[in-house]
Amino acid sequence: MLNRITPVAILIAAGAAATLLATGLTFTTPEGWRKVTTTSSMRVADFSLPHADGDSEDAELVVYYFGGQAGSVDANIQRWVGQMQQPGGRASSQVAKKQTRKVNGLDVTLLDLSGTFVAEMSPGASAHNSKPNFRLRAAVIETAHGPYYIKLTGPQQTVSKWDASFERFVASLKFEP
Repeated sequence: MLNRITPVAILIAAGAAATLLATGLTFTTPEGWRKVTTTSSMRVADFSLPHADGDSEDAELVVYYFGGQAGSVDANIQRWVGQMQQPGGRASSQVAKKQTRKVNGLDVTLLDLSGTFVAEMSPGASAHNSKPNFRLRAAVIETAHGPYYIKLTGPQQTVSKWDASFERFVASLKFEP
């Protein structure tokens, strides 16, 4: 069954899993992830990942697409690194885990970083988050139509609970122009 969810995205439901097509990018949504209504045309998909025991907050995973207008891969990685602070003032860039890999022919750059999440509350806002013991996992997927950005943030224990499904999600990425 096809359902239009944005001008550039189509959701194809198949039992418990779903596949999303957004101007050529497809992926399979892991079981347990809850689809959330997107709050911006720049958000291709938005998911809530239920919290782990002991955490009071769910994690959020967003897939963004800006049509090739969001800067270089490194600029985005550095922006995300700047959204996390480390205890004792250590530079987040010193502890960030960055890797690149090929996924179904796509160049994917991944970031994994824990600390205090201090990103803006909303783009351009002067108010910032202050959420200790958070974890950020992110990916930049380079395609012929421009890069897609995946950002997963939430309490460290909750994000860790979803590590395997995040890896399956990344492994499912394909580009079909």
